[in-house]
Amino acid sequence: MPTPSTPRSNLGNAPRRRGAAILVAAGILCSRLAGLVRQRVLTHFLGIGDEADAFAAAFRIPNVLQNLFGEGALSASFIPVYAQLLAQGNTREADRVARAVGTILALAVSVLVLLGVVAAPWLTDLLAYGFHGPKHELTVRLVRIVFPGTGLLVLSAWCLGVLNSHHRFLLSYAAPVAWNAAIIGAVLWDRGQSGAGHLTVVAAWGSVVGSAAQLLVQLPVVFSLLSSLRPALDTRGESIRRVFVNFGPAFVSRGVVQLSAYVDSVIASLLGTGAVAALTNAQALYTLPVSLFGMSIAASELPAMSADGAAEDGGAALRRRLEHGLGRIAFFIIPSAVAFLALGDVVAGALYQTGRFQAMDSRYVWLILAGSSVGLLASTQGRLYSSAFFALGDTRTPLRFAVIRVTLTIILGFVAAVYLPGWLGLPSRLGAAGLTASAGIAGWIEYLLLQRGLWRRIGPTRFAPGYLWKLWGSACGGAGIAWIVRDLFGRGDGQPILTAFVVLVPYGLVYVTLAVLFRIPAATDLWGAIRRRV
Repeated sequence: MPTPSTPRSNLGNAPRRRGAAILVAAGILCSRLAGLVRQRVLTHFLGIGDEADAFAAAFRIPNVLQNLFGEGALSASFIPVYAQLLAQGNTREADRVARAVGTILALAVSVLVLLGVVAAPWLTDLLAYGFHGPKHELTVRLVRIVFPGTGLLVLSAWCLGVLNSHHRFLLSYAAPVAWNAAIIGAVLWDRGQSGAGHLTVVAAWGSVVGSAAQLLVQLPVVFSLLSSLRPALDTRGESIRRVFVNFGPAFVSRGVVQLSAYVDSVIASLLGTGAVAALTNAQALYTLPVSLFGMSIAASELPAMSADGAAEDGGAALRRRLEHGLGRIAFFIIPSAVAFLALGDVVAGALYQTGRFQAMDSRYVWLILAGSSVGLLASTQGRLYSSAFFALGDTRTPLRFAVIRVTLTIILGFVAAVYLPGWLGLPSRLGAAGLTASAGIAGWIEYLLLQRGLWRRIGPTRFAPGYLWKLWGSACGGAGIAWIVRDLFGRGDGQPILTAFVVLVPYGLVYVTLAVLFRIPAATDLWGAIRRRV
């Protein structure tokens, strides 16, 4: 029997937590698959030329609103407070907090959207410094179209916070399917009949329609969870003050992270035609496992970790939850990193190689993916450590470590992208791989700092002996078999989807088989589920 001081969400068992993570993963998988389809359709008509560069840069610029005010800052500040109020049964105060945050967020974003539309030429000069002439003009036009839609996506992130706190995970993470579907529909409707430049404009307007659709599909459920729909500007009370006190460091932390992303975009704009578009295509791939496994586990655990953080057990419950989550993340992320490093051209070719996107473009994206594999595990596990700090009400410690990471990323990225190719006698466009690799190195430093800081508060998190080595060995064994199959099959540049099937399926089967033989819990659970169904 729990004591009265035990938070209600602490009573959830492991199957329930896995179920929440599965719902988040399912929603993210749907949205990410839709995103990959969107990218495939765009690359078919645009390739990685000037128009593709302009489109990628235009979407990156206004997304600062979504990333600053959206999921990151709200998850760190709003969800822990709101979830704790719900766990305590104080639904009236929880509703008041939700409505106040939503109202203030809507007002702030409206002003920023207006400023963004007006300042689009200067923002483009700042964040796409290497663009000139028609390419610059097209980017400015696209930024002005996209900005209002991005404001709607910020409000969608508020819906996500409400839904997640009520353990309604699937809808909030699957909602971006509507956004992707609108862009895909707009592109297929136009099909580039009026030129690539006009196609990007049509796609931008499709994104605005999709942003509205993504918000609207969530609002009915959100409204059903709140007792009142009235906007509220009431900022009184300790709960609302906690949200905004925590929002400040979280906002700055996300801003620091976004600074790194935008510096990457500026540097990529200096590396020649196709660098920005190729970097965007690679990011769509390497953020897939980060979102699907790192984000799904971190997001599903945050409400429960918020309750664990208030428990009077010295952090033992939070530590156990972390150990379980870190182990699950490693099981999925390690084979993803090895696949990007060893088989990235196969992955890129299967998803993008069509129309104007050729085999040499797939190999270019592969180089960028190989660089991203350096820090893939650190960035995903670091998300869970950051969530643990947020659950403890500490948003300042992750901010300090994020500043260190971003500073290192900018310095190392500039050297690796701009100078290193020349020192090695390589084409300047290959510097894009240096951007992702240097970010990975900085990500490991941040991860170690987060780990050490959290260990001081709740004690060390431990894996079973040899756990990570067994996973790396299983993934490398699978990659070795995949390379043999690939050599027997041939490069298959003309049949990228068939090549991916022939190469990647054995890779996955060998990895899981070896992991089962090594008695990795996630693998044995998966094998047991398959046997029961068969």
